[in-house]
Amino acid sequence: MIRVLLADDQALVRAGFRALLEVQDGIEVAGEATDGAEAYRLAAELAPDVILMDIRMPGTDGLEATRLITADEKLSGVRILILTTFELDEYVFEAIRAGASGFLLKDTEPADLLRGLRAVAAGEALLAPSVTRRLIEEFAVRSKRTGPNPAAEQIKALTDREREVLALVAAGLSNEEIADRLVLSPLTAKTHVSRSMVKLGARDRAQLVVLAYESGLARPGWLD
Repeated sequence: MIRVLLADDQALVRAGFRALLEVQDGIEVAGEATDGAEAYRLAAELAPDVILMDIRMPGTDGLEATRLITADEKLSGVRILILTTFELDEYVFEAIRAGASGFLLKDTEPADLLRGLRAVAAGEALLAPSVTRRLIEEFAVRSKRTGPNPAAEQIKALTDREREVLALVAAGLSNEEIADRLVLSPLTAKTHVSRSMVKLGARDRAQLVVLAYESGLARPGWLD
């Protein structure tokens, strides 16, 4: 059972999500929050699997709530899926970087939202196709800036094989696809991914992607 916390300041939006989720097998709505502070409090109280988090809320917004939740070791099992009306929301990059597992627009089709929610609950990264390119461009631009690059220093802790696997994670490949590409068993590929997450302090694959691009290990072809 996937337990979901809804965090949005608009009652009608929460009601719409609740109506959609409550009729799904294997999903239940654990609670509702009207702002980021309440989302953080309820996350600690209810321990949901996934929080559907709006970014723009009065008081403590979704970005700050994401930072609070991902920084709390007791909530390490909570995944955050950002939902917003704004495709080019300036906070999206920071939310993903802060530890959100994914991002979708509120006008996403219900079936896609449900698939995304289940994927995030399973530990996968999820970025809306319409903004993935912009986010990766930002990662790549940041990796080219002069001066210290903390992400580049971080990935030095990885073995050559783990860096190879990390680059393929950043390219969007699943564990099975990585196994096929490198002629490994899927279990071995999963082990490399898991070890990389531990060494880099990443909550999930979304943060691995961020680190791969910020370090310069991965680079989109269209920027070459």
